[in-house]
Amino acid sequence: MHHIMFTGIVEIVGTVSSLDPQDDSASGGGGTSLTISNAEEILGDAHLGDSISVNGTCLTITELPDKSSFKVGVAPETLRRTSLGSLNKGSNVNLERAVSASTRMGGHFVQGHVDTTAEIVSVTPDGNALTFRLKPRDPRVLRYVVEKGYITLDGASLTVTRVSDDEGWWEVMLIAYTQERVVTAAKKPGEDVNVEVDQVGKYVEKSVAGYFEGVGGDIAILEKMVGRLVEKKLKETTS
Repeated sequence: MHHIMFTGIVEIVGTVSSLDPQDDSASGGGGTSLTISNAEEILGDAHLGDSISVNGTCLTITELPDKSSFKVGVAPETLRRTSLGSLNKGSNVNLERAVSASTRMGGHFVQGHVDTTAEIVSVTPDGNALTFRLKPRDPRVLRYVVEKGYITLDGASLTVTRVSDDEGWWEVMLIAYTQERVVTAAKKPGEDVNVEVDQVGKYVEKSVAGYFEGVGGDIAILEKMVGRLVEKKLKETTS
């Protein structure tokens, strides 16, 4: 099985044209089949079984009823873990096809595995831009959210502008160009977004923690080291 990847560069915004509850006892029931329309632009070379990111969630095309629409199945666990359960007929969704070997990487490596959802706490206009402050449902993801680092919201790769570990939020800025191309820009305080943190942070944490366990090191030393490195990096980027 090859590894499915996305870039976090949303290709088009599609529209949910129907939601059908699945009562198939074989699959445990409780899932939903989504039909997404206005997707003609990305379906020219689509096949059944292809992976597509719908608001940042990797789903599999189960049917291609016509040239401009496709169906995907959403499992009960996915409905619980993501904001896809709150979609309605007429909801807009960010869409991106899985990358092929020839795709140019524009964003960062995105897996389409949603870590948690975050609530939009506030939206503040700043010139042509909008600053979104987000509070995650699972605060543990904050350890992977760093200023000037990547984060994927509803499948869109964005840069973190501010983080408050104490208060448990981070901010991203959506410039005018991005606002026209992603569904998140139209969301209001109180609404949820799907969050996938940058995988690199997870790999680094795992390998470094493994190294320290191997040498019998103290994790507190590691935290100090990382703190110093981050401080140094921030000084370099701001000076």
